Amino acid sequence: MLNLKNKHLILNMNKNTMKIFINFCYFLLFAILLSCGSDSSKNQNKTQKTAVETGNAEEKSSGTKTILVFGDSLSAGYGLDDVNDAFPSILQTKIDSLSLGYTVINSGVSGETTAGGKSRINWVLNEYIDVFILELGANDGLRGVPLSETKKNLQAIIDAVLAKNSETKIILAGMQLPPNMGQDYITEFKTIFPELAKKNNLYLIPFLLQDVGGIPELNQADGIHPTVEGHKILAKNVWEVLAPIINL
Repeated sequence: MLNLKNKHLILNMNKNTMKIFINFCYFLLFAILLSCGSDSSKNQNKTQKTAVETGNAEEKSSGTKTILVFGDSLSAGYGLDDVNDAFPSILQTKIDSLSLGYTVINSGVSGETTAGGKSRINWVLNEYIDVFILELGANDGLRGVPLSETKKNLQAIIDAVLAKNSETKIILAGMQLPPNMGQDYITEFKTIFPELAKKNNLYLIPFLLQDVGGIPELNQADGIHPTVEGHKILAKNVWEVLAPIINL
């Protein structure tokens, strides 16, 4: 027969054993839940990946192509009551009326310089682009940025676009400056665009603001940004170069 001391010892041993057993059960349950969570996360990632792939497939199968306007306040429609009056939206309306199957993305940022464009180009290139309209440089000229820097930044943007997809067609929008910037500076500035177009075999809009720049009734009070009617002419200037490309 067990004495009282032995009974207490056995009870303590049973309690310790039970405690170890319970702790083991908790650990086992935690491990199972962790494993399920990991599998759930993997399945979720797989589902998300499949959704992205499906979305890309649907986008490609839809036949819709992308025209991206990468510019400054002229593209952004600065000063207009409705951004749909800016020339990129006018181009979209024209394209839709002809059922050409292109979507115009307006990536214009007011005040943008070529340096600013260079810094954000890689983010913009996450979108697949069929036609890239490069409309930058005017703010560089108005700020007196060294022309070598402007040319270098534009070239860097062009290189980035072609590195992402060598099949992307690039249209370079030529710009000119008002005479108060100094004759030598404005003459050299004007040549940047045709030189880059020739060097890189790009499409060129000789002067985006043709028939708008310097005409008071087609510009807002600042004398720089086009009115609604002015943007219609800008769209016409772009369309003359864009139309043969997207109608191929």
